[in-house]
Amino acid sequence: MKFRWGYVGNGNIAKSTAKSILKGEHLITAVYGRNAEKAEKFARSHGANVYSDYDSMLNAEDVDGIYIATPHTSHLDYALRAMNAGKPVLCEKPVAVCEKDVQTLIDSSNENGIYFCEAMWTWFSDVALNVKKWVENGEIGKVKSVVINYAFPGLMMSKNSRVLTPSTAGGALLDIGIYPITYCYNLFGYPDRIECDGVIKNGIDIKETVVLYYGDVKCTLNMALDTLKENCLIEGNKGRITMGFFHMASKATLKNENGKQVFSGKTDYLTEFTRAAEEIRAGKTESDYIPHKSTLECMRIMDECRRQMNLIYPFE
Repeated sequence: MKFRWGYVGNGNIAKSTAKSILKGEHLITAVYGRNAEKAEKFARSHGANVYSDYDSMLNAEDVDGIYIATPHTSHLDYALRAMNAGKPVLCEKPVAVCEKDVQTLIDSSNENGIYFCEAMWTWFSDVALNVKKWVENGEIGKVKSVVINYAFPGLMMSKNSRVLTPSTAGGALLDIGIYPITYCYNLFGYPDRIECDGVIKNGIDIKETVVLYYGDVKCTLNMALDTLKENCLIEGNKGRITMGFFHMASKATLKNENGKQVFSGKTDYLTEFTRAAEEIRAGKTESDYIPHKSTLECMRIMDECRRQMNLIYPFE
């Protein structure tokens, strides 16, 4: 039986996920959006019911789970209301804008006994999971350093884009920096020390370098909205792992004393939604792929980065 999703939001990310998941065992049965015309069009294109009232959608019997694809400043409200209504939630990253709000979401999940998970496709990906296995199995020996670059020309977007707007917590850190930060966290856990140096312009961070220290392992993460660049290098004393588009990798390359090995796989929305749906049907309240603690501590890292940059959003 196909898993039935209620979509909150109908922008670009909603359209992208919908295109992918409908190739598998998923249906979109309900749609809610603040723009009635856009919501109606999105719902019609997927054979779903459109709702002008969010609570009515949450009470619909043909919805197995809620997917939230709105700007991250609205995630807290939508996710809490869904969980209070007894609906499991898959929420786009970041699930909130600060650690306190993430804790509120986790508390609601625990109190309601309802599944809540961050929609971070990278960590549902077999490529990323295999990279973690390589590191943990000592395929590159003792890890010495990690360097991740992730940038896209966001400054060329429309001036009213959520990515460039302080009131929607725009900027490089929360939108794209979360990927390299989460990648390192899932390899090594919470760092011993965090350093962040960034550039703030018009109320948002347009670039920063974040350095995470794990003992004598140094992870240097560069993120920016002014160029196009993405790669990852994990170096050990016996080898290295490299990736191009690490956050959506289709392959990872391992080179060590035994030669070269390439792992190929998919990083896609279908895998993410399918694995989340399986966990929901199994009665889980948190994901084995992205535990609540991981989501909370990655936000804690980003909070510390903002503190060091003195980046404060207008609603705080």
